[in-house]
Amino acid sequence: MAAQPPDAPHLLVVDDDPRLRELLRRFLEREGFRVTAAGCAAEARQLLRAMQFDLIVLDVMLPGESGLELTEAIRRDRDVPVVLLTARGAPEDRIAGFERGADDYLAKPFEPRELALRIRTILRRLAAPPAQPQAAGPVRLGDATFDPARGVLTRNGEPVRLTSGEAALLGALAARAGETLSREDLAAALGLHEQSERAIDVQVTRLRRKIEPDPREPAFLQTVRGRGYVLRPG
Repeated sequence: MAAQPPDAPHLLVVDDDPRLRELLRRFLEREGFRVTAAGCAAEARQLLRAMQFDLIVLDVMLPGESGLELTEAIRRDRDVPVVLLTARGAPEDRIAGFERGADDYLAKPFEPRELALRIRTILRRLAAPPAQPQAAGPVRLGDATFDPARGVLTRNGEPVRLTSGEAALLGALAARAGETLSREDLAAALGLHEQSERAIDVQVTRLRRKIEPDPREPAFLQTVRGRGYVLRPG
């Protein structure tokens, strides 16, 4: 197979099943991605130290350190999006993935074309904001400021790390500040596929930890019972 161009998105595929790992590598390369593969979390950590990746496709059930644990570790110091793969597709398992900072979640067995679609959705979201009205300018949230044009959150001038999903969620809310958005509206803004409403709730909870003085008593990102969420800058 011909080498991919150097500007093609670079994916890290982590799965302990060598057959599936190789199938994914070949398929994703045919889809136009550059792919590096690892069989465990320790190998993935080595590759992450040595190379830059645009997205990680990560199996949950890894030997030793699990995919959930690795996702949580990645989230502490990296912005790279993570798509989790697992044979466990129950809603509580999906929620656990989102709570650790995953951007999307796909249950095995899955159609490889769906994986490619989800990867492209996330990468498009990172490359450009969703096609929706932009907030007029930076949005003040207490001592924090969100710049919708760049998808950047700062507090007292210092950057606050957001996942791609958190940035998309805050961007969607900021673009329609003061307006209640349903979970379905927000799922569309995040490019989620067939996810439960609880997945949006988890993303909101994570975001509140980064913008609210007291996440238990939100002043800015408020729940409208039975309808959804509203962002009230101030």
